Amino acid sequence: MAERIIPIVEQRSGALPAIVPQGAAASRGHVRDTLGRELRDLRISVTDRCNFRCSYCMPKDVFNKDYPYLPHSALLSFEEISRLARQFLALGVRKIRLTGGEPLLRKNIEQLVSQLAALRTLDGKVPDLTLTTNGSLLARKAQALRDAGLSRVTVSLDSLDDAIFRGMNDMDFPVAAVLAGIEAAHKAGLEHIKVNMVVKRGTNDHEIVPMARHFRGTGITLRFIEYMDVGSTNGWRMDEVMPSDDVIRLLQGEFPLVQLSASSPGETARRWGYADAGGRHDPSLGEIGVISSVTHAFCGDCNRARLSTEGQLYLCLFAQHGYDLRSLLRGQASDADIASAIAQIWGGRSDRYSELRSELPPDTSGHPMRRVEMSYIGG
Repeated sequence: MAERIIPIVEQRSGALPAIVPQGAAASRGHVRDTLGRELRDLRISVTDRCNFRCSYCMPKDVFNKDYPYLPHSALLSFEEISRLARQFLALGVRKIRLTGGEPLLRKNIEQLVSQLAALRTLDGKVPDLTLTTNGSLLARKAQALRDAGLSRVTVSLDSLDDAIFRGMNDMDFPVAAVLAGIEAAHKAGLEHIKVNMVVKRGTNDHEIVPMARHFRGTGITLRFIEYMDVGSTNGWRMDEVMPSDDVIRLLQGEFPLVQLSASSPGETARRWGYADAGGRHDPSLGEIGVISSVTHAFCGDCNRARLSTEGQLYLCLFAQHGYDLRSLLRGQASDADIASAIAQIWGGRSDRYSELRSELPPDTSGHPMRRVEMSYIGG
């Protein structure tokens, strides 16, 4: 089939062109990749900037005052994001997550939330609209986000110990302000609040039990994330990874836990509920989750696509390149063109880096393979 190629514009990490099949018709309905995985989850980065400098994401020695952040003109506008989101929803996406960088740094982010909340899924429902934040600005933004239509929020919090937290965010930001943001989200009526803790052995692994004890029974789900080899600037080492199995064993020594089934297809976290005296899950005590992309890869049912701040479509968190959708938006492409291009890109997807990680030969070049940074496409 003859194909029309939209020209490449300047990209941050070498994007590939988005190709529109000739004679593209409006694409609607669920699409699957080469491994049979449906497209159901879209993560949208709205900024490449953050006010934290966590070493596992945006280390200060790389993301310093001289770092070339994207100019505002390169970012997708809210209207462009909404237009793309509409095409993804027409292809079966049910959940949209706003990320960054730190998404609450994007001016008037609640306006984008309102635009996305007005969209509908294939079956006519409001999309599950959520946002991941470091919590630093959440206290002042929570009510406006809820009023705009945000469904849920996930807050990154790596320690309750103020000294450790200030050290990990590397901006001397106090933990009390993040906890205030979580409380504000709860008061605003945001449901199913989650807290994500990246566990780095030797840095904050001794905070696992205190974190669990703090959030147990609060209605907030705490999830422990293995320190991952995302990007190429965080100095990742396997000996700093604390396997999620070890996290569960540690917690079982303090609390009775019972494993729960996945709440939705492609869920990243393995769920564990706090048990009552009879060994059954007590919903009033809540649950925890572990996200184990290093030691227990979940590529097999991964249904997530990622849209970068400047409109590049990434098919994997560990990808080396994306596909340039911004050129379609700012060119002459119709909605049918865009939807067909997305469907074709997803249909050719075969990514499963986490499953293959252990089979890859060790890098001895001193110049590891460059991958997209987490701060550019979100977690």
